[in-house]
Amino acid sequence: MNEPFESRLRTLGIEADERTLARFRMYFEFLVARNQVMNLTAITDEADVYQKHFWDSLAILKAGPLAGLTLLDVGAGAGFPSIPLKIVCPDVTVTIIDALQKRIGFLDELIAKLELTGVTTIHGRAEELAGKNSYDLVTARAVAPLNLLTELCLPFAKVGGKFIAMKTGACEAEVKAAARAIRTLGGKLGGIRRYNVSADREHALVIIDKIAATGPEYPRPFAQIKKKPL
Repeated sequence: MNEPFESRLRTLGIEADERTLARFRMYFEFLVARNQVMNLTAITDEADVYQKHFWDSLAILKAGPLAGLTLLDVGAGAGFPSIPLKIVCPDVTVTIIDALQKRIGFLDELIAKLELTGVTTIHGRAEELAGKNSYDLVTARAVAPLNLLTELCLPFAKVGGKFIAMKTGACEAEVKAAARAIRTLGGKLGGIRRYNVSADREHALVIIDKIAATGPEYPRPFAQIKKKPL
């Protein structure tokens, strides 16, 4: 039993039952085991995984409840933040896209192992994904600078939905640099919610509200996004 983790879950209004805690335990063990043969994370200490991966992923709940929403996780890597969110919010419908087939294979095995339903994985690039203007929430964690990330993610949020980028606490310069992209793609900065992952580590949720549909020309191919950001 991970008492510090359970205590932090309560700060988010989550009273975890035995099945939920068992799923997190299985997630940790499977992540660490597979990390020995493929590069999934540099963090493998148990306390650190629970704090810096699991709890950090769940901090998205600080931006509001997810009950019944559709969630697209762009570049999920080892499943953060979408899999921890799915574990505690089972009625969220999750779509995960990642460009590396090995990571998608890991996630498929993990989803089966945890007996999660309502999770779809896609091997591919975000800019090639169908389903623009259709998800309630789009998330991305430590994938790219915000001005690039906004074009990869915001087009897929529906009007009235949100894109939440998970960043370090010192993100003001990134947010400022992304202002034109946010505006061009139909978004509006909804706020920055800072929180402490640990005593010496501050992270932030950059919340972008989708207020208008994104035009059909976006997102552009990634090479173009990178060469000429909005």
